[in-house]
Order: sequence, then C-alpha cells, then structure tokens
Amino acid sequence: MNGARQKLLDFVIAQADDAMVLGQRLSEWCSNAPYLEEDLALTNVALDYVGRAKMFYEYASKLEAGKRSADDIAFLRDGRDFRNLLIMELPIGDFAFSMARQFLVDVFNLEYMALLQQSSDAEVAAIAGKAVKESRYHLRRSHEWVLRLGDGTEESHARMQKGLDELWGYIDELFVNTDAEVALIKEGVAIDRALLRDSWSNQVEAVLQEATLSKPGVEWTVTGGRQGIHTEHFGHMLAEMQFLQRAYPGLEW
Repeated sequence: MNGARQKLLDFVIAQADDAMVLGQRLSEWCSNAPYLEEDLALTNVALDYVGRAKMFYEYASKLEAGKRSADDIAFLRDGRDFRNLLIMELPIGDFAFSMARQFLVDVFNLEYMALLQQSSDAEVAAIAGKAVKESRYHLRRSHEWVLRLGDGTEESHARMQKGLDELWGYIDELFVNTDAEVALIKEGVAIDRALLRDSWSNQVEAVLQEATLSKPGVEWTVTGGRQGIHTEHFGHMLAEMQFLQRAYPGLEW
C-alpha cells in the first residue's frame, strides 16, 4: 500500500474507532437509563454511532482490498491498534457525566461532519452526509439535558459541573491533527480540526452560561488515543466488546 493510501486508511479507521468506542459506551445505558424513554433514546444514539463505525470500517476494508473485513478490523485488533480519542472510551459514569460528554462531543461532531461532507473523497463525504443528520439530533438531545441538569436541582447542577470538570482535560485532543490528517487536509480529504476550536468554545460556553454552569478551570490535558495509548479503562471495555467474535471466530448473526 502506498503512502497516500495508508494515510487515508489511517484516517478512516480513526473515524471508525471514535464512533465504535463511543457507541459501545452508550450501549451500556441499555436497561440502565433513568426512565424507559431515555433508555430507548440512548440505545438508538448508540446504534447511530455503531452504524457510522460500520460504514467507515467497510470503507477501510475496501481500501485494503478486502484483506480484512469490517468485523475483523473492529473485533480482532488489540487495544494498542485502536486510534479513538480518549474522551470516547471513558466509563459512562453517572447520567450527568454521560450527557456532559455527549454534549461536548456532539458540538464538535456536528460542525466537523458538516464540513467533512465537502471532502474530496466521495466515500468519506457520503458517510459524513449521513452522520451530520444524526449529529443534529444528538446535539439537540444532549443540549437539552445540559440545560435541564445544570439549571435543575442543587444535586443535578453539582453532578453536571463535576462531569464537565472531569472531562475538560480530554477536550484538547479533539482539535489535534495527526500526521495523516495534515497530509489529507492539503488534498481536501480531511478537515483541519484546529480551526474548529473557537467556534466550539463559543457554542459550549454559551450553553454553559445558560445552564448556570461554570467553564472548568482545568490546567491538565491528556492525549495519546490517536497513537494507540489508552486509559486503563479501555482494555476492560474492549474485552467485553470483542468477546463473542474472539470466542467464536467468524460468527455472523
């Protein structure tokens, strides 16, 4: 595989990993959400992410000329081979933590996918076109929950603020371009993540103010997901996610 094709493959797999890992985390709310309607809603959001991951993994398989299937890439790689952003893999925590993470990610995803629709790569653009429709719905939901919990009871406000404080150090990684992305940006395939920072900050801060929440004054930051360096939580999640495929190779529904 030549260098340009390898960079595209790396980019596509990273997009897939982000969606797959967050979808897996959200699926953990199935039967555990605060009430039935939210249980169903969160499960559907999780399925949106898994579906997005499937499209990217299938494109990655195509780029490899079928050397690995979409399932092989998702379920037969070890942890250090995954390239998802760290914020995606953190445990779900309480409901406020999950909604805080979802909101921070949704604000980014909506703008990122909207721009990625203009990718010079037709398949990337097509996947982004489907994803942006889902992202609008995701953001509407998470936005409402941040307002409801932030400007709700004393306890709900405290939990939402705590979630934001714990997540804030993972935000910088959203806006860091990998070497593959830098090359693909020049070709019009990828989007310069760094350029989205100001817009993201303005949108998030406006909602936090409306929700009577404070922007965290966090001085720490962590990165490494794109290099395959993950949190201690990731291996446990991956073991559950991959169990069936590894225990019964080639299993199909």
